[in-house]
Amino acid sequence: MTSGEAEVSRRLTTGPGTLLVWLYGVMVVGAVSRSAYQIATEFDRAPLAYALSAVAGVVYGFITYSLVRGGETARKAALACCVAELVGVLTVGTWTLVEPSAFPDATVWSDFGRGYLFIPILLPVSAIYWLRASRSRDGDAA
Repeated sequence: MTSGEAEVSRRLTTGPGTLLVWLYGVMVVGAVSRSAYQIATEFDRAPLAYALSAVAGVVYGFITYSLVRGGETARKAALACCVAELVGVLTVGTWTLVEPSAFPDATVWSDFGRGYLFIPILLPVSAIYWLRASRSRDGDAA
């Protein structure tokens, strides 16, 4: 790892980055455990909702890993995943409001994350801001 990559890694996991890692870690546990239970016990009831919750858990896991790993490539990958996560939350959130019958059971992203205290809508916005801000600071230091 070059000294520049070490600096990016350090910046991603300090200050607000530490909070993001913890919040994403909690969301991984919540989304994966909920979807695993629902897929194992009642998948036929709401397959789309349960599959989307599983996808959310995988996305959260990848972002968590990328933040912890650090480096410019990981920062770019985390940023791309956060943008995809935000698009997913906005799409599913809108879809659940427009056509509630499409989701007989809630997903992590239903109603913009209402069941998770709106963390699913706030988290990617915060992470995108942090990832962009950490990049601009690294650019200033170079």
